[in-house]
Amino acid sequence: MANKRPKPEEIVSKLRQVEILMGQGMSRLDAIRQIGVVEQTYYRWKKKYGGMGTDQLKELKRLQKENERLRKAVSDLTLDKLILTEAAKGNY
Repeated sequence: MANKRPKPEEIVSKLRQVEILMGQGMSRLDAIRQIGVVEQTYYRWKKKYGGMGTDQLKELKRLQKENERLRKAVSDLTLDKLILTEAAKGNY
């Protein structure tokens, strides 16, 4: 059975939960275990999502979608240009 990957909102929530537990005096390793992830995963999440709020996370998702849309548009236009260039040469 495959494990379900947490959504970015859940990751930010778990990172905050670790900070709260550490603020209450719990050691970092115990706090990481409390949220149910391994230490390596925690540090990977912290590197990617650390210090991010939900508003920033939504903005990041919006920008990633826009970037994907623009990349697709550029690739489509590049392909069209290549087709037209070949057709203009008479190599069809």
